[in-house]
Amino acid sequence: MPGRCAVLVGSVSAAIVLLALLVRPAAAGPPFVADDPEPTDTGHFEIYTFANGTNTRAGTAGEAGIDFNYGAAPDLQLTATLPAGYADAMQGGTHVGLGNVELAAKYRFLHQDTFGLDVSVFPRVFLPSGSEIVGDNHASLLLPIWVQKDFGKGWSAFGGGGCTFNEIRAANFCQAGAVVAYQLLPKLQIGAELFHQTADSQGTPASTSLGVGWRYDLTDNYHLLGYVRRGIENADETDRYSWYASVLFTF
Repeated sequence: MPGRCAVLVGSVSAAIVLLALLVRPAAAGPPFVADDPEPTDTGHFEIYTFANGTNTRAGTAGEAGIDFNYGAAPDLQLTATLPAGYADAMQGGTHVGLGNVELAAKYRFLHQDTFGLDVSVFPRVFLPSGSEIVGDNHASLLLPIWVQKDFGKGWSAFGGGGCTFNEIRAANFCQAGAVVAYQLLPKLQIGAELFHQTADSQGTPASTSLGVGWRYDLTDNYHLLGYVRRGIENADETDRYSWYASVLFTF
């Protein structure tokens, strides 16, 4: 019996670590982890149906859900994300449940045509998941700033970062990322990303990753997004590989 209890505790701990790796990065701007400062156009919607996953030596974890964005006013976007999370630990089976509901507002306060850069703040609140296994059962707040510069024919660079503040002060951490994107074809945009996150209190070290993403416009209203990345710092513990896929509806 003690041996079984040890295995159970170990598998639960692995599942917690796996989901902790996914809770905040999912806050990212699709399909990249870093966001851009452009809000949804006033009076319009952007709705993402998404799925993602990250593999480490402890197993695989991820989320699937819906990300709602609405242009509530000029330069103001309101966001709500409703995720379901899963964790597939190496020895603990698969755990599924409601992830951390996210509420956010993006406000662009500087513009390229007057300042030379688009600059936005995008505070995001993560509500407790109510589970010790799937998601984080503590509330947290992400306070980032995002910037963008368009240049040349079809080129753009965006990124920034911020810090996440948790109810448990020791769980606070920061993240930063940068993306260079290119409009390769009239309907196809590709990009490359470098992203870094400091260590948090879940026992995971700092992580750095390289990723590539793309967006293909099927029509003016339907779009396909994809992303893959690989950790280059502490990859076994944080990110052997990750993926993201989404269908975006705009109207």
